[in-house]
Amino acid sequence: MASSALQIVGLVVGGIGLVGTCAITGMPQWRVTAFIENNIIVFETIWEGLWMHCIRQANIRMQCKVYDSLLALSPDLQASRGLMCSASALSFLAFMIAVMGMKCTQCTENNERIKGHILLAAGVLFILSGIVVFIPVCWVANTIIRDFYNPTVNVAQKRELGEALYIGWVAAFCLVAGGAIFCSFCHCNEKTRSYRFSAPSHQASYKTHHVQRKTESSYSRSQYV
Repeated sequence: MASSALQIVGLVVGGIGLVGTCAITGMPQWRVTAFIENNIIVFETIWEGLWMHCIRQANIRMQCKVYDSLLALSPDLQASRGLMCSASALSFLAFMIAVMGMKCTQCTENNERIKGHILLAAGVLFILSGIVVFIPVCWVANTIIRDFYNPTVNVAQKRELGEALYIGWVAAFCLVAGGAIFCSFCHCNEKTRSYRFSAPSHQASYKTHHVQRKTESSYSRSQYV
């Protein structure tokens, strides 16, 4: 019962990371306009994402436009596109593999050993996808902070951390946490299996020794008679 609950918790946490990863991949709020110094036009907000940039005016109207060229993007956004797409695919694959390894499924005919290996593979993929999400989010955040404090950068070109970056950190943490749960669950199963295998062998050796002593005593009595 406890193992089933642990599997459900790992699947839910990994599912939250999967949804967050897919969400931030399409969100435009990676870079947000910074209202500092003479930039007092607060009724207009600029969002820059991986695929498009949007302009929102006075919380009423928003216009978005897809980037015309990939080469026109900064290197961090170019790399983030590929990494986030890879992370989305890896997290989705890890989620489906984890579902196959759950105790409530009948994909492997309730073979505990095979299901343990399936959960281990799902855990490794979850952790790998979390690391892949963590890299572009931190890269973009570092670029934003570096340009913000760079005096040579124009004030109008400075940006702040968008909501997508914060969601990305949470999603990466959920993916790593879900993968760690599945990996620890597989490790606990290995300990339980080794204990089950070692206990009967000790009992069998005790029975063999007892039967041997009984045979020797009966043989000595018959020889005495």
